[in-house]
Amino acid sequence: MDFSRFLDCLEADFARLRAVVPIDQTAPVPSCPGWTVADLTRHVGEVYLHKTAAMREGAEPSPWPPKELADEEPLALLDRAHAELLDEFATRKPQDPAGGWYSPDQTVGFWIRRMAHETVIHRIDAELGTGQPVAPVPADFAVDGIDELLRVFVAYSVAEWGDYFADILADSPGRTFAVRTDGAAWRVRTGPGLLAVEEGAGDDATDATITGPPAAVLRWVWNREAPGEPSAVMVEGAPEAVEELRRCIVIATQ
Repeated sequence: MDFSRFLDCLEADFARLRAVVPIDQTAPVPSCPGWTVADLTRHVGEVYLHKTAAMREGAEPSPWPPKELADEEPLALLDRAHAELLDEFATRKPQDPAGGWYSPDQTVGFWIRRMAHETVIHRIDAELGTGQPVAPVPADFAVDGIDELLRVFVAYSVAEWGDYFADILADSPGRTFAVRTDGAAWRVRTGPGLLAVEEGAGDDATDATITGPPAAVLRWVWNREAPGEPSAVMVEGAPEAVEELRRCIVIATQ
């Protein structure tokens, strides 16, 4: 996907998010336990401002968020932060340097992609919290989102911050997973201190296989399926293997 496509997706999902969150700011968000829709709205605004600062200052600001943001009404904060983020993207090229936690890609383009995916996942949160239908996710964007989660979040996190995954992976017998969707597949291997992702599922036997349409698999890996609704994802394999992968994803994305 090119960066203009990411920006188009970001804007479409932001518009949906902005339309949904005023419906009920007090509603709990089932995919974000302990949060209300107002909390979710504030979080997205704070994330947008944090990444805007990372581009302006060349490093992610810490500590975060500034205390004064707590006094800003959530919707007003969201609108202001969104405008500032877009302004920052508009003044820079994707290849320009920008601070960030992902050392292989310290560019503005990384944040364009990351904020597009941040927005789609949180607009799904808002839809689930307010009881609205979950709008479709374009297939190409969903496939990229699965790839980003597996490679940028999970595999990178295990490699860089392995101690956080020690309780999960230290005694892993070594497992192989296939994640398959329309036109794309990934092979995930785990073991003591290891989680590696390769393109293509291969033909070898696996301990677990996750298969479904792109948007459904994206929601499955991000744990954004609607409570109580039938899943469009087929999960085959030993429950303990699936649980190992799921726990790694949770740690990497929390």
